[in-house]
Amino acid sequence: MSATASTTEFRALTRPQMAARLARDIPEGWYVNLGIGIPTQVADHVPLDREVIFHSENGVLGMGPAPAEDKIEPWLINAGKQYVTLRKGGSYVHHADSFAMIRGGHLDLCVLGGFQVAENGDLANWATSENDMAPAVGGAMDLAAGAKRLWVLMDHTTKDGTPKIVHRCSYPLTAVGTTRRVYTNLATLDITERGFVVLDMAPGLTFENLQARTDAPLHR
Repeated sequence: MSATASTTEFRALTRPQMAARLARDIPEGWYVNLGIGIPTQVADHVPLDREVIFHSENGVLGMGPAPAEDKIEPWLINAGKQYVTLRKGGSYVHHADSFAMIRGGHLDLCVLGGFQVAENGDLANWATSENDMAPAVGGAMDLAAGAKRLWVLMDHTTKDGTPKIVHRCSYPLTAVGTTRRVYTNLATLDITERGFVVLDMAPGLTFENLQARTDAPLHR
């Protein structure tokens, strides 16, 4: 595996493009939690005429896209402390009620960021640095265990080219064997009994180049 392979021959997806790619795969009518980080952008890419009910763990159900600067409601934020909107029929709930939805298995999907995802579905996505916006596990452990499905949205490698799609996680685990799919700036990957199966890749990227940036073996 080469962590220094050139990136000039293809176009990695931007973060909005990554969020839009994932948003296209969410079926009509699903209840979906969006975790802190890139996942919060997913709500910006679902058309308003399509019913997807977004949940935020701080107690918002029916969350909409980010507001225009002149339409900000200062009391309406998501778990990442970003301003959001409320779609028609949406509501605010107590934090305890929000976690009852999570732990009760009422969410069809949770979308989380990650530091590492392993080929067996393990996820590592928490940190303890005092500089982090949301240190430690937060609600990720409950979400990964309580939602019916877990998709991870993250960059394919670190800034220095170290793979984040791995054979086994070396970081402390948030959840064991729960990840179903991973969306990165280079590819969309299903996690199956065979391991990582490539569904699509960034424009111009070859399977061989993708494998060179991935620790775990990939399958077509």
